[in-house]
Amino acid sequence: MPLNERETADLRAALQVAVVKCSERCLYQSAKWAAELLTAIPTPDISSEPEDSQMTEVPLEGLPPIVVTGNIDPDEAQMEAREINQYLLAKSFFDCREYDRCAAVFLPDTVLSGILSTAAPKNPNISTPKGKGRGKASSTRTSSAVGPKTPRLSQKSLFLALYAKFMSGEKKKDEDSEMVMGPHDGGNTINKQLVTIARFLEGWFAERTTENGDVIGSQGWLEYLYGMVLAKDKNEEEAMRWLIRSVHLYSFNWGCWLEMTSLISRVEDLNRISPHLPQNILSFIFHLHTSLELYQSTPSLSNSLNQLLSIFPTSPFLLTCLALLAYHTKDFVTADAHFSNLLALHPHRLDSLDHYSNILYVMNLRPKLSFLAHLCSSVDKFRPESCVVIGNYYSLLSSHEKAVQYFRRALTLDRSCLSAWTLMGHEYVELKNTHAAIESYRRAVDVNRRDYRAWYGLGQTYEVLEMHAYALWYYKRAAGLRPWDGKMWMAVGSCLQKMGRDLEGIKALKRALLADSYYDAGAGSSFGSGGRERGGTMDPEILLQIAGMYERLEDDAEARAYMEMCVAQEEGAADNLEASVINIHADSQSSDDESRPGAGTGAADSGAGTGVTAATSRARMWLAKYAMRTGDYTRAMQLATELCQDGVEVEEAKALVREVRVRLEGGGDQ
Repeated sequence: MPLNERETADLRAALQVAVVKCSERCLYQSAKWAAELLTAIPTPDISSEPEDSQMTEVPLEGLPPIVVTGNIDPDEAQMEAREINQYLLAKSFFDCREYDRCAAVFLPDTVLSGILSTAAPKNPNISTPKGKGRGKASSTRTSSAVGPKTPRLSQKSLFLALYAKFMSGEKKKDEDSEMVMGPHDGGNTINKQLVTIARFLEGWFAERTTENGDVIGSQGWLEYLYGMVLAKDKNEEEAMRWLIRSVHLYSFNWGCWLEMTSLISRVEDLNRISPHLPQNILSFIFHLHTSLELYQSTPSLSNSLNQLLSIFPTSPFLLTCLALLAYHTKDFVTADAHFSNLLALHPHRLDSLDHYSNILYVMNLRPKLSFLAHLCSSVDKFRPESCVVIGNYYSLLSSHEKAVQYFRRALTLDRSCLSAWTLMGHEYVELKNTHAAIESYRRAVDVNRRDYRAWYGLGQTYEVLEMHAYALWYYKRAAGLRPWDGKMWMAVGSCLQKMGRDLEGIKALKRALLADSYYDAGAGSSFGSGGRERGGTMDPEILLQIAGMYERLEDDAEARAYMEMCVAQEEGAADNLEASVINIHADSQSSDDESRPGAGTGAADSGAGTGVTAATSRARMWLAKYAMRTGDYTRAMQLATELCQDGVEVEEAKALVREVRVRLEGGGDQ
């Protein structure tokens, strides 16, 4: 997707305007994102300039002004010019975090209370806490539906005032919240300004909405704010409708795209809304980012990312996406290399370094994690990402109480810090505090329903409590989010096995065998049995479990076949593995065994096996005893002798050898 010179110039100009427009409205994260993308566009080579040319260069024509942008709507431009002094005052209050003072410059409390008191009787649907009636009413209401007229303000000033009110509510919500995981922390504190903002915006939209539902003269920013309010109020469908409307009116507000991502919990949802989005580069980036948030790792996604990197080769956002793509495919070495490169380019950038600390944790790279923790602490020790990195470091040192302390600090700074909730749950499991672990995981799921690690953690915790029905439900949620992660299906199968549902358990474990990899993807948790990479082999533990379930079902032929496969993993014998793949697909009744091109770890590419493991030794012992039962003493002697050499279960193996010799000698005497 290479851009020509004209397209590159247009993109650069649009991003320059976006930085200023977002900054004007105090959307600083969106402004930062656009500015990072802007500076990642390669500029013409200026090496022929003198070294100090930066100090004396004349600005190029067409750059947006530093203070405020113009407005193509003459009425809006006139109002903005009239309000410029109040606007600058309000913005300075916002920058000083005096949100109520900022809002009061344009919307005094008397105006807001008047809107509340007169709007309520007009339409009782407005007061519904979930906002469903409110959303429906806003699309059908005529201009006379709301009592008082809203003050005549430019959209920029109105957005700043209402956004300040929103931030004031968020600030008070944090102040009113109890200590994280304290005795009274129910996680149900709400932003009390949402109703006021929603009522005001409903009135504003109602005055300007035409018969066909279009809002006259709107520029997209107020739609974004209304969508954000509806999303906070859990009215997600209506929120998505307003956010889509916002990006059609102004595409370069990255915050709006992020809000949309937070409302999408499945790939199907993303595919459903994609046709309704504007077709431009921001929509392309949104699709990539949301797919990564949904843990997708397809070749088309990698191709999209490479296309974007050809336009923005040094974008820290896209380089982070590159690292996360490798992380989601469990290629930790590549992910580590990408994050190291990112850190070298942007040593003071803390965004997403909590993910990097998870990778270093899983790889057990303690010196690197220590360096990262010190770096984050020196840049900003009170950023949630820094606290998560330090918490991971203490977890790796097995200082679990200290790790919990840092994860709680991250949550005190930002209660929506997803990784802190999940990782704190892992630490509580290590500390055997299952009640606190369950609460942490539940809060993680409240923040983000897409977090398969939290669902998986809930399953493991309930399994520890031997509440297998609950555990199974949570494992299935995790497997639904990561359908090709063998670890998820192995957990489902093991849980079904413990519940005595062997046929279903076998199907789930066969699905695990078809999965692409066997790492433990628990976001850097030390609890749970971490899987190892199985180059071209299958996991002997899973094969042993399947064989055991077939034995309980009294299907000795299948049990023996899977025990043989288990032993074959020591050598990684290709012939055995090819046969095993056929066996896996033989169970045609399984609704889980859907075909997938190239799926399965069946064929051994490298020929390297696992070597002797406890699982293969148990399988060998079972086969030796099976051979004894069926009178195949030569095979039994061979297997028992191998067991003696393996050094696993040696005493039982020696006893078996003696028994085989007795049988063979007895047979010879006869």
